[in-house]
Amino acid sequence: MKYSTINYEHLGETLYEYRHESGLKCLLVRKPGYNKKSAMFGTHYGSIDNIFKVQGGDKEIEVPDGIAHFLEHKLFEQEDGNMLDKFSRLGASPNAFTSFNQTVYFFSCTDLFEENFKLLLDYVQKPWLTDENVEKEKGIIGQEIRMYEDNADWRVFFNLLDCLYVNHPVKLEIAGSVESIAKITKELLYDCYHTFYSPSNMVVVVVGDLDPDTVFSMVDEKIHFRDKGTVEKKYPEEPHHLNKDYKEQKLAVSMPLFYMGIKDNVRVTGSDIIKRRIALGIVLTEAMGRTSDLYTRLYDEGLINDSFRFEASVEQEYGFVAWGGQSPDPKKTAGIISEALQTLTTQGISQEAFDRIKRAHRGMFIRSLNSVDNIAREMMDSFFNATSYLDTGRIYEELDLDYVNRVLHEVFKGSPALSVILPQQA
Repeated sequence: MKYSTINYEHLGETLYEYRHESGLKCLLVRKPGYNKKSAMFGTHYGSIDNIFKVQGGDKEIEVPDGIAHFLEHKLFEQEDGNMLDKFSRLGASPNAFTSFNQTVYFFSCTDLFEENFKLLLDYVQKPWLTDENVEKEKGIIGQEIRMYEDNADWRVFFNLLDCLYVNHPVKLEIAGSVESIAKITKELLYDCYHTFYSPSNMVVVVVGDLDPDTVFSMVDEKIHFRDKGTVEKKYPEEPHHLNKDYKEQKLAVSMPLFYMGIKDNVRVTGSDIIKRRIALGIVLTEAMGRTSDLYTRLYDEGLINDSFRFEASVEQEYGFVAWGGQSPDPKKTAGIISEALQTLTTQGISQEAFDRIKRAHRGMFIRSLNSVDNIAREMMDSFFNATSYLDTGRIYEELDLDYVNRVLHEVFKGSPALSVILPQQA
C-alpha cells in the first residue's frame, strides 16, 4: 500500500496521507501513547451550497435552504436502525454537524476502533430515504428551528450576519426555515447526496495511536462509491458595503445582548487562510482581549461581563470578524469599542504587543495538539481550505508585524454593524 509520510519535527507530529482509487483522500495523524481515537468523514458541502449543477447534467438548480442539514439528519437513519444506537453499543461517542460549508460525521472512542471506523465509512455511503421518513423528519427539524428562533445567542449572531451580508447565503439559517424545509423532497435529497457526497469532494481524517496500514486497509475494504467529477457550485455576487448597520430584536432575556462585526472582503486560499485567521486573532486580542485597556475599561464600568467574546472567520467563500456579549447599554458599549478600533487602526499594533500575543497564541496552538478531537476537526477544516492545520507552526514562524498591520487596516477601516437583543419588557 502506497501512502506519503510528512514529518513535522518541530511539532513532534507525523501525518500520513493516502489517496483511495476513488479519489477519496485519507489523513492520519498518529499520536503514540494516546488511548483516545477520533475519526471523521466529511464532505465539502454546507448550508451555503444551494445553487449547483447536479452531477451528470448541465442543468443548474437551486434547492431549499436547510437541505444540507436535513440530509445530515437523514444519514443517521438506516433501514436496519439508527446509527447513533449502533455506535453507542460499541462504546463510541458519535455525532455530526453541518456548518456553512461542511457536513461532517464523526465518533471518538478508546476501544473497538476498527468496528466503529468501518461503521462510519459504511453508513455515510448509504443514504436510506423514503417519502415517509422525509416527511417525518420535517416535524423533527421544524421543532429544532423553532427552538433556535428563541435562542438569544443564536439570534444575535444571525441578525449580525444579516446586517453584514446583502446577498451571500452565509446570512441564512443553517437549518433553514419551517417554510423552506417544507419544500424538501426525497428526490432533492438524493440529488444533493449524489452531487456532494462524491469521493473527490470528501475526506477521511483519523487521529490516534493507530497503524497507517491498518487504517488505510479498512478504507480500501469499505469504500465502494465512485467519484462523480468536480462539484460546480455558484454563489451570488456580494458587494463590499453592509446590508444594514443596525438590527434589533426583543426576546425573553434578563439583560440585553449585542454583537458587532465587520465583513472581510479580501478572499484568500490555502495557507493564507490560516495566516489571515492568525493575524485577525492577534488584532482582536490586542484590541479587546482580557488584558487590553478597552476590556478593562468596559468591565470596570459594568458595560460588559464574562460573556464577552470575539471571533475571526476566514473561509474561501466569505469572511468576517465579530465580538460582543451581554451589556446593560449596547449602543454606548458599541460606540466606545468603535472609537477604540479607529484609534488602533490609525496607530497600528506595536512590535512589543505583536511579539507578546504571537508567542501566547502559538503556545495555545501547541497545546491544541494534545486533543485528538481538536486535531481531527482542524485537519478537516484546513483540508477543505486546501491547506493543513499542521502547517500552522510554520506560519507562526513566518508571520511578521507588517502583515498583521496590513490586515488590520484592510478589515477595520470600515464601520462595524451592530445587532442587539433587548428584553421583551423593555
